[in-house]
Amino acid sequence: MALRGLAGSGPGSRGPLDEAGAADEEREAPAVVAAGDAPEDVEEDEGRSRGLLRWDGFSAWLHCVCVVGFDLELGQAVEVIYPQHSKLTDKEKTNICYLSFPDSNSGCLGDTQFCFRFRQSSGRRVSLHCLLDQFEKDLPVYLKKDPAYFYGYVYFRQVRDKTLKRGYFQKSLVLISKLPYMHFFHTVLKQIAPEYFEKNEPYLEAACNDVDRWPAPMPGKTLHLPIMGIVMKVRIPTCHDKPGTTQIAQLTQQGDTHISVILPTLHEVDLFRCFCPVFLHSQMLWELVLLGEPLVVMAPSPSESSETVLALVNCISPLKYFSDFRPYFTIHDSEFKEYTTRTQAPPSVILGVTNPFFAKTLQHWPHIIRIGDLKPAELKLLHSSSLFIPHRPAPPPLATTILLSVSVNLTTLGISREIPKQVKVKKLKNLKTLDSKPGVYTSYKPYLNRDEEIMKQLQKGVQQKRPSEAQSVILRRYFLELTQSFIIPLERYVASLMPFQRSISPWKSPPQLRQFHPEEFMKTLEKTGPQLTSRIKGDWIGLYRHFLKSPNFDGWFKTRRKEMTQKLEALHLEALCEEDLLHWTQKHTEVETVDLVLKLKNKLLQADREHLPVKPDTMEKLRTHIDAIILALPEDLQGILLKTGMT
Repeated sequence: MALRGLAGSGPGSRGPLDEAGAADEEREAPAVVAAGDAPEDVEEDEGRSRGLLRWDGFSAWLHCVCVVGFDLELGQAVEVIYPQHSKLTDKEKTNICYLSFPDSNSGCLGDTQFCFRFRQSSGRRVSLHCLLDQFEKDLPVYLKKDPAYFYGYVYFRQVRDKTLKRGYFQKSLVLISKLPYMHFFHTVLKQIAPEYFEKNEPYLEAACNDVDRWPAPMPGKTLHLPIMGIVMKVRIPTCHDKPGTTQIAQLTQQGDTHISVILPTLHEVDLFRCFCPVFLHSQMLWELVLLGEPLVVMAPSPSESSETVLALVNCISPLKYFSDFRPYFTIHDSEFKEYTTRTQAPPSVILGVTNPFFAKTLQHWPHIIRIGDLKPAELKLLHSSSLFIPHRPAPPPLATTILLSVSVNLTTLGISREIPKQVKVKKLKNLKTLDSKPGVYTSYKPYLNRDEEIMKQLQKGVQQKRPSEAQSVILRRYFLELTQSFIIPLERYVASLMPFQRSISPWKSPPQLRQFHPEEFMKTLEKTGPQLTSRIKGDWIGLYRHFLKSPNFDGWFKTRRKEMTQKLEALHLEALCEEDLLHWTQKHTEVETVDLVLKLKNKLLQADREHLPVKPDTMEKLRTHIDAIILALPEDLQGILLKTGMT
């Protein structure tokens, strides 16, 4: 199957700010084509046996695969989009083009992996594959798809090639997906990208056909996913899993001899590798992320910027980071003006950047992390360990400091075993260019006192050359316990807003949740605050007051309110099922009976549409009630009601 001819053209010679005008002219094409438009072959049989059409299996994991190359006349250009029916707007193609290549100042020779995130164009039609979204309800909230954004997972190769006019071969293989599974997709790219650069389009088509035969990413299931001669074993987490644990290792059996790669995580990055130079100040960074503060990561390469941004977003897990974040952001991004304007306060977003231009453009931002480079010998020592199978050559650890020089005194780097006891925050005015010293530039004063015990534990691990994975486990557990200690009092208070079950009447609308009153909540902290589960002292009240004004609280509370409202609807349905509805109709008019039937049918539709937490037997009981009521009505009404909706 030919791949050429359907790829969109590149951004050409347009400047970064020209895209605003082009956005008004772009036209969205249908997101789905009929399955019959694609050639059929024997490989489709397996998908159809699962009740899926051609490419439905692929679309459960990926939107499309792009190949971005460098054209001497056009600049970066999308050369291939696969499958061929995949649709991207001009604006989306332009974003992909610029985000798939490192900035020229990065100097990334060889192979580089990183990821980016970009906004989906408005007006895109809903795909038929939204049927697979029913799995979303069982996912942890931080792994659910954001309908407004795509992720791009990049494998970029830049090598010398004297046969080319430019003297270099530059190309990126990019996986575009709604799923925030960074570690998983980087592992996939690690397996297929190097061979693709040698074998080109036929190899890419074969790899996409493999993905199309994968089972859907159903939460709680352990999946065996074949891809170009290897088999990956993964487990999709569920919202019912104990936070901070993985079950994939427990499910591994000696009989799995055909398994090539076992992934203990889909999305997590190596936290300690990202935080190691600033683990003394990781608690302050946790606060900044929790509060949704504007934060910029200035890094020498997109791999470092993207991993750092994702590590920051993950540090408040299992709480979801509800603001925007861009693991890799360029001056050509369609939101460049929006995020760099000085006419209003910086938005709640975490940006990862590499272009020196941002040192001036974002100088007014309140919190800036500047990352430096480490020497190759130091990197080799730090990368001595990895997960089961590394998703890529590990990037340099982040040499970020808070008034610490670039070399953080780590034993693993062959330096002194002593770590500075006191450090100060750098002033924002000291950040003039990207050549400024590495550091965290902020005037922020943390609400909580630093947990010295965990710092000593991590410092001891450094001195004893503890593996990076072990350090990451300690750091992740520390962040988890800190987040849980913070969120448990909120969960307890919000649960008290739920009406008593005895107040639910089948003949009245479900009762409403009580309002959230900040001062009422604050009063509960004296007896049931975070001091019950955390040893950390400090201004917890001040931290809560700040959090209640943040986008993360707004997103968290809206999610919890929706869950509790759905629970009330489910309890209301159960109360209806326990009533003798047929007896009720005998005491009421036909008009009232018809009205009841229509309302009950709407309840069924709502339960199915919103995936209400209703037991299957409850739904069946309600259908039985509806059928019995309809059969007791005159025949003319029976015919009308049986045709109305579903029973």
